[in-house]
Amino acid sequence: MGAKGPDYYKVKYQNIEDLPLVGPATATKLKEVGFKTVESIAMATISELITAGLGEDIAEKVIDAARKSIAITFVRGDELVELRKQIKHLTTGCSSLDNLLKGGIETQSLTEFYGEYGTGKSQICHQLCITVQLPEIEGGLNGGALYLDTENTFRPERIIQMANKFGLNPDDVLKKIIFAEAYTSEHQTVLLDNADEIIKNNNIRLIIVDSLTSHFRSEYIGREMLASRQQLLNKHMHKIMRLSRAFNTCAVITNQVMSQPDAFFTKGVIPVGGNIVGHMSHTRIYLRKGRNNIRIAKLTVSPSLPEGETPIKITEQGIESDEED
Repeated sequence: MGAKGPDYYKVKYQNIEDLPLVGPATATKLKEVGFKTVESIAMATISELITAGLGEDIAEKVIDAARKSIAITFVRGDELVELRKQIKHLTTGCSSLDNLLKGGIETQSLTEFYGEYGTGKSQICHQLCITVQLPEIEGGLNGGALYLDTENTFRPERIIQMANKFGLNPDDVLKKIIFAEAYTSEHQTVLLDNADEIIKNNNIRLIIVDSLTSHFRSEYIGREMLASRQQLLNKHMHKIMRLSRAFNTCAVITNQVMSQPDAFFTKGVIPVGGNIVGHMSHTRIYLRKGRNNIRIAKLTVSPSLPEGETPIKITEQGIESDEED
């Protein structure tokens, strides 16, 4: 992973077949349930490996070997400072939005854009698929994007429009975007559960789920289904975070909103997903429509940044600051 300081992410075992107690048959079973890399096994739970047919004792030993391989351990605060130097920032391609986020989207962190229909959530995701391919000196991560689409909003034509602004060849840009459309919440979960090998083999540095809650919201209806929905959402978001941490990628989700019942005097909206999504999202940006085709991006939650907002606009070239031509 390129970290300086302690060997926090120095992988000893390159493939799951290299792990102790994992023979060819066991490796096949693990891959069938979505564990295709040492990193994914290191982030797994014992119960998850039991579903692959491993006994509890063997599952515990395999996970322990994988975790020791990438040295997941306790560290001192000063060592953590060194470890966090590997965290990078991805430019959004919009200077005012980058300023709001103090440099852009963080790796190893979950960033959520939420807002009503037409506020620019998917447009930002499209642009991030391009900026992630820029060299690091230009604010990119020199890698590809994994785009999980649940609302049929991804348009390659839009990528072609935007790519020219950043001086990139549209055909080359599209080749580095790995796309999948999820048709149900279960399909959405399965796609992500089997994404680790794709991420590793395609140098993916950005994971996008657009949108996170659409299928869950439509399939789990009624108060009696709420607990089941939240449990599945929680597991799904933990998987996103595991992938982000294991491969040092940016993780970006979009989210729908719903009306706030107790907002009598204002048009109040809140993001779907309740406390589960709220606690898991490290950074939350609320998008709303302003006057004259302007959008307002408001940073509402961050572990280290103050609240603030900035105007942005959507043009044919992409997401831009309001001051840009």
